[in-house]
Order: sequence, then C-alpha cells, then structure tokens
Amino acid sequence: MNLHCDKNQPMSRKILLINPWIHDFAAYDFWIKPLGLLYLGSLLRKNNHRIDLIDCLDPFHPQMAASGLKKPRRYASGDGKFYRQIIDKPAPLKWVDRSYCRYGILPDVFAAELKMHRDADMILMTSMMTYWYPGVFEAIRIIKDTLPQIPVVLGGKYATLCYDHAANFSGADYVIAGAGEKQILDLLEKVFSEKTLFVPDENNLDSCPYPAFDLISKTGQLPVITSRGCPYRCSYCSSHILTPGFRRRDPVKVADEIEYWHRKTGVVNFSFYDDALLVNPEAMIVPLLDELQRRNLSCRFHCPNGLHLREITKELAERLYHAGFKTIRFGFETSDLDRQRQTGGKVKNEELRQAVEHLKNAGYKTEDLGIYLLCGTPGQTVREVINSIEFVQECGAKPLLAEYSPIPGTAMWQEAVACSPFDILHEPLYHNNSLLPCGNDDFSFARYTELKKKLKNGSRTGAPS
Repeated sequence: MNLHCDKNQPMSRKILLINPWIHDFAAYDFWIKPLGLLYLGSLLRKNNHRIDLIDCLDPFHPQMAASGLKKPRRYASGDGKFYRQIIDKPAPLKWVDRSYCRYGILPDVFAAELKMHRDADMILMTSMMTYWYPGVFEAIRIIKDTLPQIPVVLGGKYATLCYDHAANFSGADYVIAGAGEKQILDLLEKVFSEKTLFVPDENNLDSCPYPAFDLISKTGQLPVITSRGCPYRCSYCSSHILTPGFRRRDPVKVADEIEYWHRKTGVVNFSFYDDALLVNPEAMIVPLLDELQRRNLSCRFHCPNGLHLREITKELAERLYHAGFKTIRFGFETSDLDRQRQTGGKVKNEELRQAVEHLKNAGYKTEDLGIYLLCGTPGQTVREVINSIEFVQECGAKPLLAEYSPIPGTAMWQEAVACSPFDILHEPLYHNNSLLPCGNDDFSFARYTELKKKLKNGSRTGAPS
C-alpha cells in the first residue's frame, strides 16, 4: 500500500493536522486515535501534499518529560491515561463540584510546535464529543495567535452535530459537516486553484489508502475499521447522522491491513471501533477470522465500542477467543422490554443470556465480558437500571454503566430537550454525560453516583437510599 505521494508529480501544499485537547471532568485513552484525521492525511499524500501532525493528546510527547506533570500511566495493551492539568471551569459548569481538566500536552508545548510549521498552507482540525469543544476553541485561539495567516478547517463530530455553534463561535475559517474526504479536496481546489489528482471511490472503502499512522510518535495499539455507518437506527445514537448508509470493506483486505501494520511496526494490539463488526457474520467477522487464522498472526484484538451480541453463536464465541479477541464489550443498554423497543430493539434479554453462556464456555471469564447499560435516558427510573444490572450479573457478565449524552439530530433528541433541566439546545457543554443531563427526581445524579459506587465496590445494588 502506497502511503506517500507520487514521486513523478511535484509537491503541492503543506497541510498540518491537529488533534485538539479534551476539556472535561474525566478522560481516559480507551484506544483513542484521530482515525478520521489520519485517513485524511493519507488521502492528501496521495494528492501530493506534505502532511504533518500535532497531537495534543500525545501521552508520549518528548517535550512533556520536563513539564513537571505526572507521567500518565500506560498499559501494554495500548490504553492508559493522558497528561492532565486542572483548569478553570467554563461558565456554564461553574456549579459542578468536580475538577475540570485539560487532557494532553501543555499549551506552551503546543505553541512551540506550531512555530515549527510556519510554512504550512492550511490546518485541518478534528473534533470529537460535542461537549469537548472548549479544547477545540483553545487550540484555534493559540493557532490564530501564533500562525494568524494560515486558514483553519474544522471537521469531525462536534462540527457535524453542532454545525451552527461551531461556525459561529469556534474561530475556524471553514467548518465542514459530515464525511470530510471529498469536501477537503474540493476546498483545496477552491482555495489554491489546484486540481485534485486522486479521489477514492466513496462506495469502496478499500480504495482509501491506509491511515497515516507513521505520523504518530509512539503507539501501543492501532485502530482498524471494517465498515462505516450502521444498519441500525437506535434512538440515542448518531452513527447514521455522522455516516449515512452502511458500507463494508473486503475482509481479506482488512486482514491485509492488520498484517501490514503488524509486520511494519511490530504492534500486536488492534482495536475495532466501527459500529457493526459482528452484523451478518458471514459477510465480515467469519471470513476475517479465517484470514487471521491462516496468516497465524500473534495479535490481540479489542472491541471497546460495543458489539452486537445477538450474533454470538457457540462457534463464533470459540473462534473469537482463539483468535485473540481480549476486550469484549456489548451494547445491551437495558433489560426493560418496553425501552428496548423504544430505543431500536437491536437485542433481547434471552440473546444476552445465550451469548454470555457461549462466550464463557469458550473460555472468557466474567470480568472479560463488559455489558454497557445506558443510564439517564429521558424518563428512566433507578429501578430500571438496578433491574438491568442484576440481570447482567445473573447472566454472568460485568455491567458497565454508560451515562446518556443527548445528541442533536437523534430520534431521542427532542424528548431530551423537553425533559432536561439544562439548555442542551443551545449549549453543547450540557451534553456532557457526567452531568446526567436528562436525569430526574427518581434517577438523580446523586442516586446514580451511589449506584455506581456500590457497583464498583462489588456490593449488592439494591435501591439507593
């Protein structure tokens, strides 16, 4: 796979990629990588542009060793903590009795890096959670102070889901909503009057060059996608907004990529973050496992995003275990039958019970099988959450509480706007799941905190006092 430009063509523009800070009450590197940004980087290389990256979240940044900040703890599996600095809370969050932090490198380190890229022609910046936008804004302010002549283009999840907010307040020169590949190429043509040399086939994900992972200074893991979009339409999820439709790669080519990076970099930990790895198993996961077995790669695989457990059969469970799938997470959300139907009905209680049985028979232990339960959805009661926890425990798996974050454009959004005590319609900071933004008198933040503490301590959940 050619990751670099065509040597027969002249170099064109220098494009600087920036992965901004996280500003939040808590953050953990659960195999996070700016994958979309790195895909853009490799695409721009194919069009003979020079590419570089500043990763504000880099836990291995060489200039941070002398910062005086506590070195973040990292794990052999490739996950771990970020550098962390306590900062002032934004005005809408002043009332929250928790430390608010900048996760990542120091602003001075960022500014010093920017000065090394005065020759850049354009800056592309990604954004993730809607309520992480203060980190985006801070990065743009420093860019405008340091390199005011360079146009800044902002894309990613926040820019897509909260386009007007980003366009009005971010300070970016251009804001892009949705898939960025063609939009960026069109923008470069418009701004620099240069013809695009290579455009990938939007219907063929394998026509895209591999992500520009060489720009990452050090990594213990690499993410891989097998698809974009999702065939489901869960009421709380934005997948279909961010990526309309559902497209899959060729499983043989996915295996090719894993083998390529494994042999080139020595990385053994790979994470799958796409939304539908197990959907229609014969189309992807089964042939992918066949290829991985045939190639005899000594790799470990992690699925933190939540798999579709209804596809787990006895045979598939055994094959996942023997192929080295270590981190297994499933999206279950709730054991309440009515709410299952309301939110999309992608899984039933008996399907969870059966899947866990197959996985444990294959060799997985309780602590290996994390089941996400969605907490704080509009109208949800504490009893529903407790019942869901107890059901997951009875099945022999580990319940993981996932706080609901209201997302603009989803089917549940208007209900969230109507019931939230916060102005989530106009202020994305109030989307922060740490606030339990759609909690109620029955399922308050205090009750949720107590419930989570009991679960962490291994005590019986029961009804919080």
